[in-house]
Amino acid sequence: MAFIDDQIQDGLRVRELTLDRSGRPVTAVLWSHPEGDVGAPLVCFGHGASGDRYQEPIPWLVKRLVGEHRFSALSLDGPVHGRRQVGDGARGAFWPEWEREGTVDDMNADWIAALDFAREQPDVGTGPVGYWGLSMGTIYGAPFVAADDRIEAAVLGLMGISGPDHYRPTIADAAGNIDIPVLFIMQLEDELFPREQCLALFDALSSTNKRLHANPGLHPVVPTEELHHSVDFLVRRLTGKHRSRAAAFNVAE
Repeated sequence: MAFIDDQIQDGLRVRELTLDRSGRPVTAVLWSHPEGDVGAPLVCFGHGASGDRYQEPIPWLVKRLVGEHRFSALSLDGPVHGRRQVGDGARGAFWPEWEREGTVDDMNADWIAALDFAREQPDVGTGPVGYWGLSMGTIYGAPFVAADDRIEAAVLGLMGISGPDHYRPTIADAAGNIDIPVLFIMQLEDELFPREQCLALFDALSSTNKRLHANPGLHPVVPTEELHHSVDFLVRRLTGKHRSRAAAFNVAE
């Protein structure tokens, strides 16, 4: 397990790392504030099937969460992406990987190893953990969130109860085991995951503290407003800076 690069970029500390997990390379990037507080929240980021650990909007979100709020952030390459690229390192390589039974178990183990390593760093520590990942970031992120009880809040979406035969029960079971606060984002004209599938995944989440943000447009056209919402959501949930939502207004009175 080793950092292969450590530098300051745009005012943030950026560390590239490669972990050897039983011969399987796990490639990731760890961001932290040069003057950050040990034990500050850490957000894990999962990217889409056409990108890698630096796929937008992850760097934009990192600038806000790490630069403004002094969080740490960890972004992991997908199974055939980035520095562990297979084929085109994009959707063309992802579809056959998604068909492979065991792909979710492998990514869960990758995430747990990377998160363990990040929290061992002296400038990171063991503060609250959140997750942000849409599309493929939810395909693998929802099972990871369900499997790791260190995660206290999650932004998920652009995904439904869909996929290969072996995967559909996996994502449904994962959703049933997610009981933390969730912000779920969907696109109403999503050409990859129809709204009925996305609504089914949202409904399957067992959390009593979940909200659905639905916007017009195709799969990749998530409004910038939603990115701001997701930052605010994670900051509130991971820092405790939110008012109780136990009560609700009765608007009929």
